[in-house]
Amino acid sequence: MKLNTARPEPHALTSGPLRPMTRLFQTTLVALLLVACGTDPEGAAPLNDGAAGLAEDGPRPPRGEAWVIFGSDTVQAEVAATARERERGLMGRTELPDGTGMLFVFDEQGTRRFWMRNTVIPLDIGFLDQRQVLVDVQQMEPLDEEFTESRAPAMFALEVPQGWFEAKGIEPGAQARVIFGRR
Repeated sequence: MKLNTARPEPHALTSGPLRPMTRLFQTTLVALLLVACGTDPEGAAPLNDGAAGLAEDGPRPPRGEAWVIFGSDTVQAEVAATARERERGLMGRTELPDGTGMLFVFDEQGTRRFWMRNTVIPLDIGFLDQRQVLVDVQQMEPLDEEFTESRAPAMFALEVPQGWFEAKGIEPGAQARVIFGRR
């Protein structure tokens, strides 16, 4: 007898008629897991976003964006949270207005490496740890394919127009607040 060790296609796991109680059980289980993980079924960002003191129904940035706040200075950033979004980054952009940027979000803290392939805008990159403390700031030049590596483990990387951190007087050790919009 030959055992079938092939992995089923993803759709094979969800297709076919299910008894009503089985479907109800699965739906309930998924809902409970989503609540336990801190997200809702629409894929909203976790509510524990470092924005202490803000009501859950308080102001939020637009879908797919985040506000990164250092004291009185705020960056409205596009969020790159998936591998595909992080890979693409700011490639192909020709401008990045002051006060805007891109926030790269990772699942866990670690050493981060970035390059400027197909990126024509000079950038600063600020690395933040899991407590949203700025641990490193470096400048990156257009089209440079040498890696820029974080000097400390980071969970977030914030790309902004080059010179932004210096102009605002923001240095490593600064505490940020990251407020995520709906995704």
